[in-house]
Amino acid sequence: MRSLIIAIALASVCGLAAAEPASQADPVGELVASKGLMSRLEGVRQNMSSVASELVVNAMGFLGVRYKYGGNDLEDGVDCSGFVRAIYEQTLGMVLPRRAAEQARATQTISQDELKPGDLVFFNTMRSAFSHVGIYIGDNKFIHAPRSGAQVRVEDMRQSYWVKRFNGARRVDAGAGSIPLPLPR
Repeated sequence: MRSLIIAIALASVCGLAAAEPASQADPVGELVASKGLMSRLEGVRQNMSSVASELVVNAMGFLGVRYKYGGNDLEDGVDCSGFVRAIYEQTLGMVLPRRAAEQARATQTISQDELKPGDLVFFNTMRSAFSHVGIYIGDNKFIHAPRSGAQVRVEDMRQSYWVKRFNGARRVDAGAGSIPLPLPR
């Protein structure tokens, strides 16, 4: 029963159900309203949106940083997985694996239509699955460190080059292989 209530409340918060006030004929709606679940879920939703925004803003701060194979910081340069790792560590205090394929294995598979800002997008750019990674920023765009001689930049996933090489989307979850670190206060 509790799972049903939570699912109904989430559907309502996400706009999947019509938003109607609880009535005497709706015991589930009454329970959700009496426990204040809707306001709590709205707070969770806003916090998740805030985290995604912070990830994207931090990633944008790397625009123009040069590509360097094996690099993972602003001064020396970054490669694709070093870029993703640095953004997640700086923003959320989470250390992801170092290589793109390892990042794919350590994160939760989602479908492309489920992508939200802050999710990871993977591509086959070296004749190997999950050989390239970037951070989805919304509107079919992602930010990444593309290749030697280039700089961190934003690309459109609808470009034929990326469409042909798309391997999948992943969502980072603290329980899925990443190592949460305490954030400095």
